[in-house]
Amino acid sequence: MTQDLYEVLGVTRDASPEQVKKAYRSLARQLHPDVNPDAETQERFKEVTRAYDVLSDPQKRELYDLGGDPLSAAGGAGFGQGFSFTDIMDAFFGQSAGTRGPRPRTRRGQDALIRLQLTLGEAAFGASRELKVDTAVTCTVCAGAGTAPGTSPRTCSTCSGRGEISHVQRSFLGEVRTMRPCPTCRGFGSVIPDPCSECSGDGRIRARRTISVNVPAGVDAGTRIQLTGEGEVGPGGGPAGDLYVEIDVQQHPVFTRHGDDLLCTITLPMTAAALGTSVALPTLEADLASAGNDSIETTVDLELKPGTQSGEQIVARGRGVPHLRGTGRGDLVTTIVVETPTRLDNAQAELLQQLAALRDEEKPDVGPDAQSKHRGVFGRFREAFGGR
Repeated sequence: MTQDLYEVLGVTRDASPEQVKKAYRSLARQLHPDVNPDAETQERFKEVTRAYDVLSDPQKRELYDLGGDPLSAAGGAGFGQGFSFTDIMDAFFGQSAGTRGPRPRTRRGQDALIRLQLTLGEAAFGASRELKVDTAVTCTVCAGAGTAPGTSPRTCSTCSGRGEISHVQRSFLGEVRTMRPCPTCRGFGSVIPDPCSECSGDGRIRARRTISVNVPAGVDAGTRIQLTGEGEVGPGGGPAGDLYVEIDVQQHPVFTRHGDDLLCTITLPMTAAALGTSVALPTLEADLASAGNDSIETTVDLELKPGTQSGEQIVARGRGVPHLRGTGRGDLVTTIVVETPTRLDNAQAELLQQLAALRDEEKPDVGPDAQSKHRGVFGRFREAFGGR
């Protein structure tokens, strides 16, 4: 051999195998025919590959250092003899495209998802539930091993435990060797001649179990609670994944949730809105009291001033939904709707006519530029609904 293979790769004679491999990767990226197709670069690529084929093999390298011809000793001097396609993959991607060794039978299980329906009160103040879930659990007969009692896996005779086999084919580069998962053991490197009769060798079975879920106060529809290690057990009795509980909140007959605020509507008779009144409004805590908790305050007193208009809002601070993260609560926002009577008997109509006469509202001025001192009933309603 006329060329100094160490000079070809640009390394010293005491270079470590990792340094040799690193140098080859760097040169292969620059000189590969797919990157530089000209003839001179291709010839240079062949020289680099020959050098790496020798210096990456401890026996060939030792023979070369002693002055021998490792290429002739290997049975030929042509390019590509014993050349591995995985080395090219290493050069471009930094690692082999194959699996490189047997894969473990024990793997982590998948995550699972279950939906939990709650009332608005349970979502707001928290709840504890018992859930029945159907997931994969460790086989109780083989304890996850997948083998029948008294037996064990055997080394695969096809791949000798490597989990992969070599496939060689000819190409313009010479002989290209690729690694594929062993078809006999499916890449595990071992086979189970006597699988467990309960799990058929998978190491897990499906079973229904009961778990406790503590729902924190303040959750909303779509909130997911993560229960670590409560999901599917992995193949071979591997560690379980996580279980996610997604919250679904039922519609409430009175309250609507907006963020951490609770919204509701109160309908008042026209006379109560005009004279003013006090209303004991049931709060969301009333749901808890109906469930047997009588030690909590279930109402809030709303004071409505005389002349309350339709559309006005009264805010009860801190009577909404507790904040999921942090302290405090949202507000309870009540919207007032003033109800106008649609059916009057003769006595009621006469009383209203007398009131209209006393207030000089028998013929109210509803013009857009009215500056009447006494606004009529219809004029006040027009203002309450934005002039419509």
